[in-house]
Amino acid sequence: MEENSNLLETLLERASEYGKTSIDLAKLKALDKTTEIVSSVIPLSVVILLVVTSLLFLNLGLAFWLGEVLGKTYYGFLIVAVFYVIAGILIHFFLRKWIKRLVGDYLVKRLLK
Repeated sequence: MEENSNLLETLLERASEYGKTSIDLAKLKALDKTTEIVSSVIPLSVVILLVVTSLLFLNLGLAFWLGEVLGKTYYGFLIVAVFYVIAGILIHFFLRKWIKRLVGDYLVKRLLK
């Protein structure tokens, strides 16, 4: 009888250790995925920030140049703004689903890698 209780205690200890190990493994896997995603997002964010800054100055230069050509500075800014409104409308109606699918596929691929 004592031998059975020793086996039961040993079994319970091993099951407890297995549970703790499984929890630790899940935590480490979650940490690995989080660090992988963050480490891939940060360089991409820096590149996006540089591109956006470059586009901002390019658009300012274009607006000022168009304003000088047309005689009034605000004409250049209005033309650039209208261009972006039209571009935004076209993207919203024609490319929204494609962009959503592209971003979703990227995130799923990163999470399942």
